[in-house]
Amino acid sequence: MKNRTKLPNIYLGVILALMYVPILLVIVYSFNESKISSVWGGFSLKWYEELFRDKALFQALGNSVFLGLASAFNAGVIGTLGAYGMTKLHLRSKGLIEYISTLPIMIPEIILGMVFMAFFSLVGIPFGMGTLVLAHTAFCIPYVFMLVKARLVGMDPSLAEAALDLGASPRQVFCGITLPLVSPAIFSGMLLAFAMSIDDVIISVFVTGVNTSTLPVKIYTQLKTGVTPKVNALCTLLFLATLALCGLAAFLGRAPKPPGGKGRG
Repeated sequence: MKNRTKLPNIYLGVILALMYVPILLVIVYSFNESKISSVWGGFSLKWYEELFRDKALFQALGNSVFLGLASAFNAGVIGTLGAYGMTKLHLRSKGLIEYISTLPIMIPEIILGMVFMAFFSLVGIPFGMGTLVLAHTAFCIPYVFMLVKARLVGMDPSLAEAALDLGASPRQVFCGITLPLVSPAIFSGMLLAFAMSIDDVIISVFVTGVNTSTLPVKIYTQLKTGVTPKVNALCTLLFLATLALCGLAAFLGRAPKPPGGKGRG
């Protein structure tokens, strides 16, 4: 029995090694003195100094932050309204509609990018920040939709019913009861959407303009000329920022404890 209990630990160790050892190596070599990434030349912070002196990268970072915030906000509004409307919908095709709403998550990004590029070309929308915001909003909506819908399903319907019986309007019930209760799921979904938007490369390559570049696209173009420890330093900072966003999303996504604090005895 003792040998059998070790198998899950071995499996977990192998999975963690495959996932995080490459990331750990990138972090370590971001402090490499040598210009050649594969050769250790001693500890140094010069690549972080060069990174912060690169104006083009910081301009691309500003574009990515603006794009992520705009996409997350739009996805938060549309995804929340869609999830709330879905709870009020009573149709046989409700399951199909929910499936279609989450479909962008399952479609490969290269197909989404080609679809967006063809659509924007047919409609005549000039490529740039506008097309980036539209495309990123479209594939970020399902993340907010799923989290808010799960929160709404777990809510006690008697709260809204009691407010309606006391004379509150449906709008007052939504703004005063439903919205505060689902706000952790909304913010969690928006943070997740922001992380997905700021990390996207494939869709952005298809819909970006000549004068607009996001940070992931900028890194991708620099990789063609060779990887330097400056790229490792940038990847390290992005990894830490992503960890912070995911941790904040997990914290905000926790369901609030019911008043009283004590469970059933």
